[in-house]
Amino acid sequence: MGKEKKKRFNIWNWMEGFRGDKVILIVALLLMLTSVISVFSSTPLLALERGIDRISIMTSQLKVVLVGVVVILLLYIFGKSKAYRMVGKYGFFLSLAMLVILVGNLHLGIIEAGEINGARRIIKVFGKQLHVYEFVKVFMVLYLAWALDAYKRGEFRLTRWIAGRYPKIAGIDTPMGQKVFYIYLPTLITVVLVMTGSNSSALFIGLVLLLIILIGGVRFMDLVAFGLVGLVGIGIVFGAHKAGLLKNNRIDTAISRITNDDEATMDILLSSRPGSPEYEAARDELKQPIGAQLAIQEGGLFGKGIGNSTQKYTVPVIFGDYMFSFLVEETGIIGAILIILLYFSLLARGTTVAKDCDDYFDKITVAGLTILITGQAFMHMMVNVHFPLIPQTGQTLPLVSHGTTSFLVFSAVFGILLSISRETWLKMRQREDNAISIIEHEPDEIESRLGDLDVLETREQNEEI
Repeated sequence: MGKEKKKRFNIWNWMEGFRGDKVILIVALLLMLTSVISVFSSTPLLALERGIDRISIMTSQLKVVLVGVVVILLLYIFGKSKAYRMVGKYGFFLSLAMLVILVGNLHLGIIEAGEINGARRIIKVFGKQLHVYEFVKVFMVLYLAWALDAYKRGEFRLTRWIAGRYPKIAGIDTPMGQKVFYIYLPTLITVVLVMTGSNSSALFIGLVLLLIILIGGVRFMDLVAFGLVGLVGIGIVFGAHKAGLLKNNRIDTAISRITNDDEATMDILLSSRPGSPEYEAARDELKQPIGAQLAIQEGGLFGKGIGNSTQKYTVPVIFGDYMFSFLVEETGIIGAILIILLYFSLLARGTTVAKDCDDYFDKITVAGLTILITGQAFMHMMVNVHFPLIPQTGQTLPLVSHGTTSFLVFSAVFGILLSISRETWLKMRQREDNAISIIEHEPDEIESRLGDLDVLETREQNEEI
């Protein structure tokens, strides 16, 4: 007989040998496909602004998607839990360094702070823009996973050294002192620094980090006390602002977006002279949220069809912060349900993978990153439908909205999830292979018993005849 022919490579053979979570992979690929189609259809205003055609924008987005796929596959194949743990250990310092450059408006040669829409949200490295908050989200999730794991193992060394060197503050090495120093304080510092540039990002990052801390097993009452301290701090800031002691336009923006007083803005629009500064300001403020609501209302059950959106010509950033509204307008409630089901599928599979992880760091990392993706997706949707008490400001739809940094960061997040699910699968298979039978039998004994069984079956057949 000749040698067996090698199997030809095709997508089905590759999927059969895929050891990560297949549902997570399929969700990522479907979201990416949605991104290419929706970005092409939703960017006429962006094309006009840049002086190019939408084919060029779609081609650019397709390149970003391909890079994202490569990032996912590289992390799936080569990513290791030990490497993520190392990044997590220094995750707060990485976040702090980026935020300090941003808040301090520092210019350090090849690295310098930058602004978007009057707010400091980016740093430029070799002239390339990096959205800081996208990196901070992931770094802080990994950091908290490391900190919660280290707390459980009792591996904090810095507090032990500080307590030994300075006996007056030896309380820093108690369980509560360690939680404050390693968990609560880094979370608070991060949220406060993010708040200087984006209130919505600060709110979202803060909620995600608090959920991770709660999932990590920290006592609920500790979180309540931490939350009260945070609320008192926010109250002091707003009080100082109202008293005229603190000048910060981000605070005014936060108040206006939380109160969501669109009726008052509409009154200003109707009572102002067309073309006046008041009129233009009111119109710009209403253009996005009202346009997004109109897109959802006009979408109906089945939508207008791909390419037939009308609000994409009036809502400036519908391809980013209001992508969900655009999808509803073109594909209707049916399309919206399919998108929601994709994120719910990710939430379900992420939960399953987290339960299967036997390493505590892996468990918290998977849970935290799953919450990060799905939480941002649902916050994006709530902003789009004008949900009460949700600040009407942008969070992209993960792996769908236009935006290079956000897209590639979330691609890395999916890659991390797949690599950890792969390691978990391999560990489970190894345990199964190493499992020892409760009752061991010699090969000869097994063959003898099988022979007895054959004799018994033959005897029964003869009796029936």
